[in-house]
Amino acid sequence: MRTAKFGTTALLLSVVTASSVAMAPGSASASAAGAGSTYYVAPNGNDGAAGTQAAPWASFARAQAVAKAGDTVYFRGGTYAYTRANGACSGQTAKVDAITLNKSGSSGNPIRYWAQPGEKPVFDFSRMTDNCRIKGFDVTGSWIHLKGLEVKGVPQNNNRNAESWGIWVSGSNDVFEQINTHHHMGTGLFISGGSGNLVLNSDAHDNYDLRSNDGPGENADGFGSHYTPAGRPANVFRGCRSWWNADDGFDLISTYSPVIIENSWAWRNGYVPGTTTPSGNGAGFKSGGYGGDYEADAPKHTVRFSVAFLNRAAGFYANHHPVANDFFNNTGYGNHPNFNMLGIDSRGAAVGRGTLRNNIAYTGTATSNMSGTSAAYNSWNLGVPPTDSQFRSVSTSGWDAPRQTDGSLPVLPHLRPAANSALIDKGTDVGLPFSGSAPDLGAFENDGR
Repeated sequence: MRTAKFGTTALLLSVVTASSVAMAPGSASASAAGAGSTYYVAPNGNDGAAGTQAAPWASFARAQAVAKAGDTVYFRGGTYAYTRANGACSGQTAKVDAITLNKSGSSGNPIRYWAQPGEKPVFDFSRMTDNCRIKGFDVTGSWIHLKGLEVKGVPQNNNRNAESWGIWVSGSNDVFEQINTHHHMGTGLFISGGSGNLVLNSDAHDNYDLRSNDGPGENADGFGSHYTPAGRPANVFRGCRSWWNADDGFDLISTYSPVIIENSWAWRNGYVPGTTTPSGNGAGFKSGGYGGDYEADAPKHTVRFSVAFLNRAAGFYANHHPVANDFFNNTGYGNHPNFNMLGIDSRGAAVGRGTLRNNIAYTGTATSNMSGTSAAYNSWNLGVPPTDSQFRSVSTSGWDAPRQTDGSLPVLPHLRPAANSALIDKGTDVGLPFSGSAPDLGAFENDGR
């Protein structure tokens, strides 16, 4: 199966240079606790204690004050509840945060803030009363690795702002691994200006900006990457899931450096969470754009090996992007449409923009705004229209199943090619791993089972 190949050297070498830089924090050396000091934090700890397993600290702030590059801080299971930010609101439109991470590690020696193996630390911000814009985590430092943390409930306490945020990232070369960020009145994880970050095997769901000043549901995405200046290393989302967010699953609007999304799933976005009541825009993967303006230095984004289904609007959306993004080996199911390549040219006119290979569009509406794109070897080009029987399952239930022990996505039969599917070996080589004589169509390579 293709998911097993994402950590391989072959795939890393196949990625563009900017992406390779971004992937460095997730390499093997950064994924195992280093040789530095080890500390512990627990909900019943004491910041006057030694920070050992027997005498843990109580707060993130105390841990950051001590931790240095190469150190690991383990957070014990339980709830870390916050009722106020670490600074006062200067006005109702000011920004405050509960946890500030502004101390940086270094290349090859990040500062690691990890869940104690086998335990679940939950950071609950739902009782914060600050009357301005709130960030749960404000990550301004670089070479930081968060792993295994649950982040929930950042509120909006007035209606003068667009949204609050679960995790705000302006640092670079950070790793966010096995994060579960949900039920915020705004985006779950929002990268703003930082570059070379890796969001790995993480979930963002049930985010709904009820009190946004431009209307409920207009600003609560699952994941976002925005505002990075041109020429910076790519931000990468790998093995991530985004569902039941009021606006979009993944949103890449207004950024000038590339973003790569791979092996990720987005479904049921654009609704009030848990309902079919329409809310925000509702794209699964919104791949760029600048609010309808033309930008000459726009980067090329990449979405590959990913699945979008039952989103209120497009599964994969170019969003008026000025250049052709790469959409390789994706599956769109039941979206409206599955692939919308609405771009913009230098005169401000609407035109199709995108390079599409080895994709599947099934049920819902297949495509729109394809004139001007480079689209070949997709299900709608090849005369092999999908049917239910070509998949092992077409179920839209269970995609939020527990992850595997290493944090990777669950292995489900849904939308994977059946043993004798006409979708097998019908693609074209785009420089990415495959088995058989040619790539299969869609997000999943047939694994022979």
